[in-house]
Amino acid sequence: MIAAVQPTFVIIGAGGISRAYAQAFAQGLPYKVVGVADIRGQAAEEVAGLVNSPSFDDVERMIETVRPDAAIVCTPPSTHPEVCVRLMDQGVHVLCEKPLAITSAEALRMAEAADRNGVVFTMGSKFRFVADVQKAKSIIESGVLGEIILFENTFAGMVDMSKRWNSQPAVSGGGVLIDNGTHSVDILRFLLGNITELRVVEGRRVQNLPVEDTAHLFARTAGGAMGSIDLSWSMNKVQPHFISVYGSQGTLTVGWKESKYRTADMTDWTVFGSGYDKVASFANQIRNFAGAICGSEELIITPRDAVASVQVIEAAYSAMNSEKWQPVADLADCPPKHRRTSATDACTVEISEN
Repeated sequence: MIAAVQPTFVIIGAGGISRAYAQAFAQGLPYKVVGVADIRGQAAEEVAGLVNSPSFDDVERMIETVRPDAAIVCTPPSTHPEVCVRLMDQGVHVLCEKPLAITSAEALRMAEAADRNGVVFTMGSKFRFVADVQKAKSIIESGVLGEIILFENTFAGMVDMSKRWNSQPAVSGGGVLIDNGTHSVDILRFLLGNITELRVVEGRRVQNLPVEDTAHLFARTAGGAMGSIDLSWSMNKVQPHFISVYGSQGTLTVGWKESKYRTADMTDWTVFGSGYDKVASFANQIRNFAGAICGSEELIITPRDAVASVQVIEAAYSAMNSEKWQPVADLADCPPKHRRTSATDACTVEISEN
């Protein structure tokens, strides 16, 4: 029997998002986490305990000690370029959580480092890996909804951000627009293609933060669809679904507990999924990353997608500050899909007699 040796992983950063990755690893993924690092030693120990791995309070010491094939970076956005480039320069494949970077120049620097070192590089954006979102993409592409006219997305819930790094602009790069909005624009790009221009209106600041806590984003895609996105940390816009797609021949919704669509000639809705499963989405993302490292599948979020997410958010802040429609920079300067000198660097093959 032929069995591929799976890549080994480390997790860098031991905040809330790293716990979701740890839970995904712990629930049956066939990959080993060989280390968790955070300058807060106790936090690193807690996450390491979920995956039965050693913990470290220094990234470099961890990399030198365990020599991993791949790293999942869960530190704040301002640290991403430095952490990720150093890892890639050491030949480590990198999955970096969103927001990828605060500026598109930094995002390009990261993509160029991956290309230069021949490593796999992707951005963590869990909603692309929700099974219902992937099914929704297939339904849209089948044409049964007709010409797509409008995409709607809402990520709005009351969260006290006064003591979180996400509301510290030097660390996060902004407020709810870069935090939740990065997910929104990535979903829109995934389902309907490139965003060509957008306009953003900031809402009332309720939490007395130095960044926006409510915003509405309007977008146009290269295919002609419109996008309408509500983002807030300061209001609950309670709905059973977080994505709605309206076409000339039908409507589709992706919900927290159920996803469905109905065409113009249908009396009833067709249910195509059971909603959002957080841990499953993280597990699907890790599998795709590992598959790309082993050369067995293509990345669902390419370096170009990752850089594009930063460029769109950068344009969104320009639009919010100018209150005018803002074009989104094209990707002509982004490196092509990463090159690897060997698709099996971390996935050598063992021969078993069984």
